[in-house]
This record gives sequence, C-alpha cells and structure tokens, in this order.
Amino acid sequence: MKIKPIIFFLMGPTAIGKSFLSIQLKKKFSNLEIISVDSKLVYRGLDIGTDKPNSKLLKIIPHHLINICNPSEIYSVAQFRKDALKSIRQIILQNKVPFLVGGTMLYFKILLEGLSKLPASNIKIRSYIFYVLCHGKIDLLYQRLKIYDPIMCHKIHFHDTNRILRVLEVCYITGQKFSDLIKSRKKSFPYKVFQFGLFPRNKKELFKKIIMRFEYMLKNGLEREVKNLFLKKNLNLSLPSINSIGYKQMWLYLQKKITYQKMYDSTIQSTKKLVKHQLTWLKKWKNLISIQVNTLEQTKNFLNILFKKYL
Repeated sequence: MKIKPIIFFLMGPTAIGKSFLSIQLKKKFSNLEIISVDSKLVYRGLDIGTDKPNSKLLKIIPHHLINICNPSEIYSVAQFRKDALKSIRQIILQNKVPFLVGGTMLYFKILLEGLSKLPASNIKIRSYIFYVLCHGKIDLLYQRLKIYDPIMCHKIHFHDTNRILRVLEVCYITGQKFSDLIKSRKKSFPYKVFQFGLFPRNKKELFKKIIMRFEYMLKNGLEREVKNLFLKKNLNLSLPSINSIGYKQMWLYLQKKITYQKMYDSTIQSTKKLVKHQLTWLKKWKNLISIQVNTLEQTKNFLNILFKKYL
C-alpha cells in the first residue's frame, strides 16, 4: 500500500493566536510550509482589518494563498480547493510538509471532502439578487434562502452574507437546491492529515482580546485603509472582500449610514458571533486533536512536542 504524505491543519477561532503559533512552529521546524486558510487574507489591500502578517514577515516566512487576488474579484471555495491542492503538491515535491493554518472552516471542510461541480460565480447575478430582489437588506436575503433552500438555511449563519449569496446564486443559475447539488461531491483525500483545533480556555478572555485587537486596528489606520477601497468605483458591499467583518461596518460609516459608535459596536458584535460559529464547527469536527489554549507559550511548547512526534 502506498504511504500517504503527511499534512497538518491548525484551526481555531479568530484572535486565538493561530498566526503566532504557526510562525513559531515554522521557526522550529524548517521543513514546514504555511498555507493560509482564510477567505479574507487572499485579497490584496485588505491588510489591517484582516490582521494580515506584514510584508517584512512574509518575505522571511512566505505564506501560500495570501495576496493572490484583487478585492474586486470573487474568490470561491472551489477556487481555494484548487489552489490549496496545487500548493500542497508543490510543497510535497520539495520534500517539505504542508501546514494549513486558518479559521475559515468551510475551506478546510471542502478541501477534505471535495465539492460537486457548481457553476462559476457571477457578479452580475449576485448584484441582482442582493440589490434588486433583496434591496440590499440581509434579512430579506435570509428570507429568500429559507424559501429556496431550507436545509442550507439551517447550516448558514444569518450574518454570513457571502455564503447566503453563493447559495442563492447557485439556485438561481441551476434551478436546483444547493443542498441537493453538494450531495454528489467526492470524499477522497490523498493525504494523511493531522488536524489540530485550538479552543479558548476562557471565552470571555478571548472576547476581551477581540476588543483590544480591533482597537489596535483602528489606531493603526483601518479607516484610512477602507477609505482607499471606498474611493475605488469597482468596489461595493456585494463583494465578499468589502462585505467582510470590519470592512463592511467601516464602509457603512463612510457612506454616513451609521455612526462611528455603531460601526465599532457592530464590528465587535459580529466578530464575537463569528467566533461562536467557528467554535461550533470545531466542536463537531471529526478526528480533531483538541488543544485548550491557556497561554500561547504553553500552547507553542505543547504543539512543538506533537509536531516532533509526527514529523
């Protein structure tokens, strides 16, 4: 029997310390190659609000699948799977070990399980669904999802506008339910995967960290960053890049549709909801090696021991 090459997953909620830990592990084990599993880090120009590793660090420790498309583009989960598999193959050919790190759980899931043949994303159809059929209102978008695909409605969070739009887009193009189409996806994966999931010891402490993190982003120029995007005529809230947490709220503030305080509160609230959603995914994850994060230093030492065992 052919031995499957080893790859590692490091999954966890926003702000738990995945980037720090992955970089420390890369320094310890030079044969690791980091692949980002984050639906927002793929976009150029979305740096401060995504807490993206800075350019200096990326030169020292390159990350795959960061800064690979423009914010005007729609980067789909299917495209991620294609790009990730390509990166994994290239890394293994170099006798190195792929190390996939991130918090976009859907990307991890589809990478493992495969994806049925779905139609390519169409920005005109997305804009039509969002602005014409739903008048730019998320609650109307969600109501349509309930009608078109009740099964997916139970699986997608109310605030996950991008996924809701994608499901409705597929329904609109194919005339079929998204939930029916994905039943046919493949489930083979040609690698031996060690999956590590990070869980907060204290959720309240993680929420405090989220507040500190966002305040740091604001002090370091998030408003200026979003304003630069805002001035570009080809960007709007129907795009996944602009509709992401932090960018969406700042965009609405720049449009003078909400106050600065509302922008701040809404971003914190949405990030907390995202964390809860990420943790829900992780709790149901199969074959997961769960790690409770007390301190990052302790977690780093524990991961060092585990990686040394498997490498």
